[in-house]
Amino acid sequence: MSTINFSSPREAARAFTPKLSQFVDSTLYPQIWSDPALSPRDRSLITVAALIAGGHSEELPAHLQRAVGNGLTHDEIAAAITHLAFYVGFPGAITASAIANATLTESEKN
Repeated sequence: MSTINFSSPREAARAFTPKLSQFVDSTLYPQIWSDPALSPRDRSLITVAALIAGGHSEELPAHLQRAVGNGLTHDEIAAAITHLAFYVGFPGAITASAIANATLTESEKN
């Protein structure tokens, strides 16, 4: 039995639930993320906070990279994680911090 290595949870889900992926591709990004009521930077901050609050660490690396691409700095992400510790719990914040460190340090090397 071979193991398929996917670069993101969304890509792994695409193989099993193509209709769900199609919905994300046709609705979430072109309609929701493109709505000018919030900037991409603000949407990234909200998304990262929601993923941390929900304990969805699998999705976090891709959205952290997107957040930096959308203008958030490492210091702002660190401050958001620290702030979230008081609202979602320290274990979630520590996990998010470790993921952010690994993700953003790795992306700096590339």
